Amino acid sequence: MHLHNSIGRGVTQGDIVKDMNMILSLSYYDLPSHLKPCLLYLSIFPEDFEIKRDWLIWRWLAEGFIQCDKEETRLFEIGERYFNELMNRSLIQPAKINDEGTVVTCRIHDVVLDLICSLSSAENFIFILNNAECHAPNLQRKFRRLSLHNIKAKVQNHQFDSTSLSKVRTFAVFSPVACDWLPSLSSFHFLRVLDLGNCGSRESSSGLNLKYVRNLIHLRYLGLKGADVHELPVDISKLQLLQILDIQGTRINELPASIVQLRNLICLSVDSGLRLPKGMGNLMSLEVLERVGLSSSSHIVEELRHLTEVMTLGVDCYNMDEDLIDILIKSLGNLHKLQNLHIDDGGRLIDRMCESWVPPPNLRSFDSWDPFFFFSSLCRLPKWVNSRSLPHLSSLAIDVEELQGDDVQIIGMLPALRSLRLAAKRVMGRLVVRADAFPSARCCKFYGFLTWPCLFPPGAMPRVQHLDFWVSYWSIAIGEVDCGMNHLPSLEHVKVTLQRDRFTVNGVDEEVDIAKALLRRATEAHPKRPTIEIYST
Repeated sequence: MHLHNSIGRGVTQGDIVKDMNMILSLSYYDLPSHLKPCLLYLSIFPEDFEIKRDWLIWRWLAEGFIQCDKEETRLFEIGERYFNELMNRSLIQPAKINDEGTVVTCRIHDVVLDLICSLSSAENFIFILNNAECHAPNLQRKFRRLSLHNIKAKVQNHQFDSTSLSKVRTFAVFSPVACDWLPSLSSFHFLRVLDLGNCGSRESSSGLNLKYVRNLIHLRYLGLKGADVHELPVDISKLQLLQILDIQGTRINELPASIVQLRNLICLSVDSGLRLPKGMGNLMSLEVLERVGLSSSSHIVEELRHLTEVMTLGVDCYNMDEDLIDILIKSLGNLHKLQNLHIDDGGRLIDRMCESWVPPPNLRSFDSWDPFFFFSSLCRLPKWVNSRSLPHLSSLAIDVEELQGDDVQIIGMLPALRSLRLAAKRVMGRLVVRADAFPSARCCKFYGFLTWPCLFPPGAMPRVQHLDFWVSYWSIAIGEVDCGMNHLPSLEHVKVTLQRDRFTVNGVDEEVDIAKALLRRATEAHPKRPTIEIYST
């Protein structure tokens, strides 16, 4: 509205663009000094590119843009504040928002991107090389940060003067064919950020050659996600300043043994089938460790206890030896700073862990969700799922074989819970939910067992915007279940799975149609007229 009023009426299209640029320029120069490079850095991404928030913050961190204001504050947390400040100033736009209401990805408006590209070019902050620039004479200039976009023709290495790359601090690729002509990594002398994760080509059998990566002694960020890479250099330990390493989706099957010497590594993202060397417990600066396979690297179960700085941990328990369960429990019990725990393929194998484990006091999210929960689920809701043990839990995704009558109410009393995914095969007794349940929840999804909106009395779920549930179409069609939703004031979207709960031979299609009509009528009667998706089994 402020922008609209500032432009005024009766001006030409050219005047509008000029005024918009002037206002946006004022917005940029009004930014605190610590936010200006963070905003300019966004010009490294192509137009309409969907930028992952965490990925962006790690890049800021590696570039040295994030400055620690307090000794006990982690740099990533400060980066989150920077991101939110730019979001609040409308200089970046949310693209995807998760069930908790947190922005996961963002985009840059074209007008803002034009401005920051212009400012970035004028200050030689970032140089964008695209197909139009491939044969331009300015390939001989010295770059600070170089980003490749939409390359369609080959550019021979000799077109890059060696001095033009020697001072480059950031090299990023956003072009599927760029890997066909990447300059030799030996040309870079002061590289801090190397991101080849957007090359997108796997046509060659040899893959990208990372031989010279070992010489990039200033490297802080190595992004290879999805790249055609077969192995890392055996002497990767030379990269003593490396903080972030992402090799998810590559062809790398094993990490070199020397990686355990990277004492400054903060974030390590791998695939669950990758083998980790012994000695991972030496990486005591790690804050993020994702997708670790406990069967392919069983020794990590014991070594986890040394990674006391870890805040985000993702493990895959598929085929894990049951003898390791007690060791895993003890190791997890030593991670007092853990905030986010994701467990794949846990099921009965980790039932013992879920019964005896004491969660850390600041746990924010716990995810043992399995989309095929009928094959892998916990026996019952863990005892530690209660408001006393989990006062800060914001996201819970869990599937159980047997749900007790008061389990939903117990979950509903978690004071900070914003997102819930709960699946169960069967319910023992009658589900009971009180009016004080789910005070902070935004998204609740119930799978595998029958429930309905009227289960949650007026006062419960006051902020729920997205509700998924399974219900018997027979019960709705004959009027046994009231599908009214007006007592859930914040609803924006409803997803319903109509389930058969008794044997019927005739009239099934008619009953389903009646149930669908009643559900749609219920959403139409709601003051916010939420959207609805209806599926039937």
